[in-house]
Amino acid sequence: MSTHIPLGFELSGVHCGVKQDADMEDLVLVVCRGGAVAVGAYTTNLICAAPVELDRRRTPTNDARVLVINSGNANACTGDQGDQDARRMGQLAATAIGGEEHQALVMSTGVIGESLPMEKIAAGIADAAGQLGDNADALAKAARGMMTTDKVPKVASREFVLSGNSVRILGMAKGAGMIGPKMATMLAVVMTDACLVPDDAQTLLKNAVDVTFNCISVEGHMSTNDTVLLLASGNATDQPLAGEDLSQFSAALERVCLDLARAIPADGEGATHLIAIDVSGCETDGDAFQIAKTIADSPLVKTAVTGCDPNWGRIVSAAGYAGVLFDPRQVSLSLVGTLLYKNGTPVTFDATSVSAEMRTRFEIDVVLRVGAGPGKCRFFTSDLTTEYIHINADYHT
Repeated sequence: MSTHIPLGFELSGVHCGVKQDADMEDLVLVVCRGGAVAVGAYTTNLICAAPVELDRRRTPTNDARVLVINSGNANACTGDQGDQDARRMGQLAATAIGGEEHQALVMSTGVIGESLPMEKIAAGIADAAGQLGDNADALAKAARGMMTTDKVPKVASREFVLSGNSVRILGMAKGAGMIGPKMATMLAVVMTDACLVPDDAQTLLKNAVDVTFNCISVEGHMSTNDTVLLLASGNATDQPLAGEDLSQFSAALERVCLDLARAIPADGEGATHLIAIDVSGCETDGDAFQIAKTIADSPLVKTAVTGCDPNWGRIVSAAGYAGVLFDPRQVSLSLVGTLLYKNGTPVTFDATSVSAEMRTRFEIDVVLRVGAGPGKCRFFTSDLTTEYIHINADYHT
């Protein structure tokens, strides 16, 4: 990875034994010794993990020094012991880099309902603190250390100039299953060396999450641990961003989040296709989102794509039960660039040719228009394969 880490940040990733595979990193540190503005977006699942509750209490802040992440164990549904363990993780990480407990944030991902192996976690934090770096190797290890059933690490970045200052945004995420958004749907940390005030940072993150991480799914199951953190060191700019600089930063942040978000269903468990669903012509963006998400979460739509079957009836009918009012006679649908349904009426097309086109593509474009309104949404999901069933049937055992 040749991506440059934003000024002020150091990272590391080590194996401490939470995961059985000794070749897989499972403990990550993200450190900003000078202190960073930190804001978060979190799962709306009523059953949420101990680290989510801890981070909610500690953000927004303008003095985060360390984020510690473990993979292989979610520390969710673990009662009072889980709360104590999350707090202990933060304490250990803060002490390891010379910080205070309140300056630490925590993320966990993995199996639900098992207590953390705290002796292994403690040893891993100490090990990771001794391997911090701001180079490509440190980034690669940190990105791998967040992974559970992911096949590949997920990293995205932008570097640009604001008022004569070079600014960097770097994000890394994990997620391949248990992806059903109503906030974020996985773990992600986005770092920048821009200077932001907490209120602006919170607004920027929420706006970016709404149109990126909230617009993806794999199987529609919302996690207990969903967390997206934005950390800003301020090392690249003397004053907090404002005006046009803030607008340009917001656009770049959204692009980084979109790259990360899109990478999750592209790496969906067992996936053979990424499905990009564009819905337009609704009265509001919210209506378009509801239709797109309903299509994305349909097992019948997903399996049709797996089989490269241009079964437009499954897509149109899913739109119809989304709970959004529209005129069925204005509905039109295209699949991989071929019009299949126009103004409520089937269009003659060569199903064999469309199926063959689907087989040649990894990304399958579904374009649905339901009227003439301004509302629109782009939503990404994965197809549903027998491999997904094998992965999740065998995951815990």
